[in-house]
Amino acid sequence: MSSLPIPNAEALAHSRQLAALIQKHIGRNQGWMSFADFMQMALYEPQLGYYSGGAKKFGHGGDFVTAPEISPLFAQTLANQAAQVLTDVQGSILELGAGTGRLALDLLLALQALNQLPERYFIMEVSAHLRYVQQETLQAALPAELMQRVVWLDTLPQHFTGMIVGNEVLDAVPVHLVHSTAQGLHERGVAFEGDFCWQDRYLSAGDLFDAADALELPQEYLTEICPAASGLIASLAQVLERGVIVMLDYGFPAREYYHPQRNLGTLMCHHQHYAHTEPLLYVGLQDITAHVDFTRIAHAGVNNGLVLAGFCSQAQFLMNCGILDLMSQVSPLDMANYAPLAAAAQKLLSPAEMGDLFKVIAFSKQFDAPLLGFSAGDKSHTL
Repeated sequence: MSSLPIPNAEALAHSRQLAALIQKHIGRNQGWMSFADFMQMALYEPQLGYYSGGAKKFGHGGDFVTAPEISPLFAQTLANQAAQVLTDVQGSILELGAGTGRLALDLLLALQALNQLPERYFIMEVSAHLRYVQQETLQAALPAELMQRVVWLDTLPQHFTGMIVGNEVLDAVPVHLVHSTAQGLHERGVAFEGDFCWQDRYLSAGDLFDAADALELPQEYLTEICPAASGLIASLAQVLERGVIVMLDYGFPAREYYHPQRNLGTLMCHHQHYAHTEPLLYVGLQDITAHVDFTRIAHAGVNNGLVLAGFCSQAQFLMNCGILDLMSQVSPLDMANYAPLAAAAQKLLSPAEMGDLFKVIAFSKQFDAPLLGFSAGDKSHTL
């Protein structure tokens, strides 16, 4: 990976500190750890993991750009869906993993303009560093009366009514790697032999084996399975008393996810806007993600008492929620304002950008109205 930018000395020292911790963990575990455990430490180890450390992650100068960072247009459009839910059930908003806080900021301002503010805007954030960034973002731009509605949480509330939203959350949940070979199923994990390296272990029983076996994978096929993402949906189902869950992320239904030609899986890393497939490099300094198996997510929701309320592309969802109407409020003749709006819409809607790869899945409980975001082009049948 010689084309990757080389981190500075301070960043490399940080990475070596985390690497030493992971190496100890491998040593205590008979020389091997699951990739899910490696990914958990690489991303979330307190003070050292990618999301827990202090380096800039989002936007220009970071490692990747998320939809809320592109333009307020994303949150303003999502606000129309949130307003529909809040009009019906009252209640609050709970955002999972709020990044820089930009989505929370723009969503609250848009809901204020729609006269449909939530009782509370809860943010569940596992990273102390990102919580600090979010507080800075919101305190700098929100009026005091809106800021008073924002509450940070360490864990999910016991009971919740309103809308739960997660934008690019599921892709960062640690995954297990499964390798199907002529000799049977193996779990691919991480060992240490002078450096981190891959090592397969035979898989013959247990929940991971059962999940992999059910997929009937072809030989010489590497893929990801994410029990923790299903577990997250199950937990959300338990706390939601009335309302809607909306998750936005990149991924596929199972039929596409486990397509024979996708035999190397979907694991991706992002480092200073370079995308690559080497998660064992620069631990703690790069994002590690896997695409979402939306069929597995749908089953997790339905099996835990939720109603599947919709599934479609991000482009379809945003158009259903009125993104084009929002754009039409600015005259194309006003180029200073219209040009950046059109450029942002292009990134959010274009099939070549985020429009098709990113999907939106929604679940409901004690909420019967058809959701605005799936009024046309619902693809739930593909799950």
